[in-house]
Amino acid sequence: MALNNTVLGALNFVAMLLSIPVIGAGIWLATEAENACVKILQWPVIILGVAILLVALAGFIGGIWRIPWLLISYLIGMLVLIVLLAALVVFIYMVTARGSSGHAVPSRAYLEYGLDDFSGFLRRRVRSPFKWDRIRSCLSSSTMCAQLNQSYRMAQDFFNARITPLQSGCCKPPTECGYTFINPTYWISPINNAADMDCLQWSNDQTQLCYSCDSCKAGLLAAIRHEWRSADIILLLSLVGLICVYVLGCCAFRSAKTDELFRKYKQGNTYT
Repeated sequence: MALNNTVLGALNFVAMLLSIPVIGAGIWLATEAENACVKILQWPVIILGVAILLVALAGFIGGIWRIPWLLISYLIGMLVLIVLLAALVVFIYMVTARGSSGHAVPSRAYLEYGLDDFSGFLRRRVRSPFKWDRIRSCLSSSTMCAQLNQSYRMAQDFFNARITPLQSGCCKPPTECGYTFINPTYWISPINNAADMDCLQWSNDQTQLCYSCDSCKAGLLAAIRHEWRSADIILLLSLVGLICVYVLGCCAFRSAKTDELFRKYKQGNTYT
């Protein structure tokens, strides 16, 4: 019995360690500019990670100090959390399965992005004017576009640059509009102003740029998709680890209960 309780305590300590990558994934998402402006996934991930930590702690205490009701609560609670984590992993995969890594444009090293390439769930996060006004204000307060002006002075240097999806979508007009480069955030004389609605949305006002463009929304979703898929890998690995720990914990708990029943049976025979 004591050995099985020690095993349960050790397994729950491992479960506590496995909660750290989940919490870390949520914190990482919260610190990234794209997710910090959208605020969809990070808090559910952080809350789930903290819940796993607390439930695993309860199981650890129950195993070390032999508190049966705490162990039972752990087994029930961890099962619920594993199901929730699995649902979250599947959800992230489904909403990021559709998406684009970007479209190449002639004579440009950077890629451009289309809003219709992404899942309906992600598109709905940015298409509402009310939601986008808040997101646009958050994005425009960053220095991502100003950094381009400091890094690239010549047109060819900029055209050969590997800029981020957000910088591609928000800091410059779409290439098909045919604007003339002055600097990365200042363009003039469009050749085809009607090629795309984004061509009309572009402004040389440094507080406006292409923040109202669909290309900016698409660039944001491309960045979010990449980060969510990276976080999903971390969550999946943590899920597999938690399932293994949970199965071993169930076996150890059942063995402990069997040992206890056998001990009581032997004591009963001794007294008769």
